[in-house]
Amino acid sequence: MRIAVVGARGQLGAAVVDECAQAHETIAFGHADLDVANDAAVAAAMARAKPDVIVNAAAYTNVDGAEDHPVDALNGNAFGVRALARAAEARGATLVHYSTDFVFDGRASAPYTESDRPGPQSVYAASKLLGEWFATDAPRAYILRVESLFGRAPGAAPAKGSVAVILNTLRAGGSPKVFVDRTISPTYVIDAARATRRLLESDAPAGLYHCVNSGHCTWLELAEELARQLGVEPRFVPVRVADVPLRATRPRYCALSNERLRSVGIEMPEWQDALGRYVQSLKSEV
Repeated sequence: MRIAVVGARGQLGAAVVDECAQAHETIAFGHADLDVANDAAVAAAMARAKPDVIVNAAAYTNVDGAEDHPVDALNGNAFGVRALARAAEARGATLVHYSTDFVFDGRASAPYTESDRPGPQSVYAASKLLGEWFATDAPRAYILRVESLFGRAPGAAPAKGSVAVILNTLRAGGSPKVFVDRTISPTYVIDAARATRRLLESDAPAGLYHCVNSGHCTWLELAEELARQLGVEPRFVPVRVADVPLRATRPRYCALSNERLRSVGIEMPEWQDALGRYVQSLKSEV
């Protein structure tokens, strides 16, 4: 397969490039190479690359910033996806697009499945949901919802996100602030990239999949496990969502079920196992 990865310099995109390049011709497009909000540039780039698969890991990820810059969020998370779907249609290519748990309202009490009705509560969430819909314009599309990403590919830029902040604070001897009332299904980028490759190499039906590590936890529980894996004192400042001034609404309960992925033969490791492998990868770099 000839695979074009858009957003290839980001945390997830770099992991996808590293994974797919092991067995397939892989072309990496960073933001400096290709702005997905530019329809003409997308069409021209894909016409030159001639991919069999387009993987879209590009996104506008500033959840709070999207409230004040909705056009930027829509360009990055929705209209950019539409441009890639049209390019996939022109090539007869498969499109892989990553979405988010934020498409749900967070009022559930059991992990969300792919058949549960979305209820976005912010501009960012709405832009991501619209991107899911645009992705289906491709002749064949895998839409993979991920959340609370952590980790990085070998040689990639330092990891970003909440897990990285908690980890770096713990390693520095600090006491990170962690939510006690937000429930998540963390996603190790290495595992998400591997699942992406396995889907592309399989005959699994196209469509929507939750691509997260198995199980769920609160942010406090994740932080406690991270401290245990690091071998440091578990000192935290527990906070509630209502205590933190946030521009955009966060879903409280956003655990995702990955049962559909399991049904096509792709088993996602437990989040504790994934966290342990991430910590070991950091230790091996020292």
